[in-house]
Amino acid sequence: MKRRTARSSLAALTAIAVGVGLAGCAAGSTGPAPVWRGATLGPTSTATATATATATPKPNNAVEVRLAFAGDVHFTGRTLRLLDSPETAFGPITSMLRDADVTLLNLETAVTDRGTPQPKTYRFRAPKTAFAALRAAGVDAVSIANNHILDYGRQGLADTLDAAAEARYPVFGAGRDADAAYAPWLTTVRGLRIAVLGMSQVHDLAGSWRATDTRPGVAMAFDPARATAAVRSARERADLVIVFMHWGVEGNSCPSGEMKTFAGRLSEAGADIVVGTHAHTLLADGWLGPTYVHYGLGNFLWYGTSHSTDSGVLNLVVRERTVVDSRFVPATVSASGQPVPATGVGRQRILDTLATAQRCTGLAAKRPG
Repeated sequence: MKRRTARSSLAALTAIAVGVGLAGCAAGSTGPAPVWRGATLGPTSTATATATATATPKPNNAVEVRLAFAGDVHFTGRTLRLLDSPETAFGPITSMLRDADVTLLNLETAVTDRGTPQPKTYRFRAPKTAFAALRAAGVDAVSIANNHILDYGRQGLADTLDAAAEARYPVFGAGRDADAAYAPWLTTVRGLRIAVLGMSQVHDLAGSWRATDTRPGVAMAFDPARATAAVRSARERADLVIVFMHWGVEGNSCPSGEMKTFAGRLSEAGADIVVGTHAHTLLADGWLGPTYVHYGLGNFLWYGTSHSTDSGVLNLVVRERTVVDSRFVPATVSASGQPVPATGVGRQRILDTLATAQRCTGLAAKRPG
């Protein structure tokens, strides 16, 4: 069962205020990276500052916290009907999501029935019951820093944020302005203060979808000064800093040079864990100095039959700032769109695929020291 009682109630409530942000971008990553000059870092958001002003006991080095991460989730096409019964929407993999202390994934859809369709090939939206399904599955918060959260424009984004606030459900990685978009979701588990940020490195529509000081949108990796400042700020107020990225080349199981460069920047800024989604196929993991990186978690609750059906749940055990154990549990996206734990030959095939993919990550197989 999900162990929630050990968390700071203030941090949990503040997380809703901080996490209610905005996000989005379009479908591939093929164009040149946008360059935005003269970006201002801006002040720390009031909600975040309030949360961090409250003293939290430092964790005991012996205390271990279990984290779970999964990939892209939609509620459209075949997965829309799963919301007829939100409590069972994620199917048999639910117990695995509930078992961790903190479970995070990428919600790749606007939650709205309004807005203007954006000029892109694929557009996704879902009803408000999406948040009920996520909560029932034991998912504690979701990144909305992706290339679909603004599929129905800023109206769709505003509706998503309003629906999250109404459901008292934490989202992060986008916001009503840049301060909100780059602000972390904050939570505390048995004295361990955790900050989670979401960012996108998908090129399409990035210029018009990015959050600014006066415009809602997504926290983008293409503003490296602001992105790394957000990580450094989170580092000052948390024991463990996690960055949930949306990046990569669709269908490619190897990270691009752009991904590797930005992962390095995140590590230098103080990120302890970096996980990613977007490529619709599994990428692999490893160590970048003291930072644990998993470049891509693939599809999870998936609306169609395109791309890879390989999926799974990444389980990490952390002790203070250090990942002391990592385990990827393979799954397969079924005909219903639900991920089902893989067994036998299918399970081994996915593990073998990950072992092959690890060779192109440029990451160390073990933590240094």
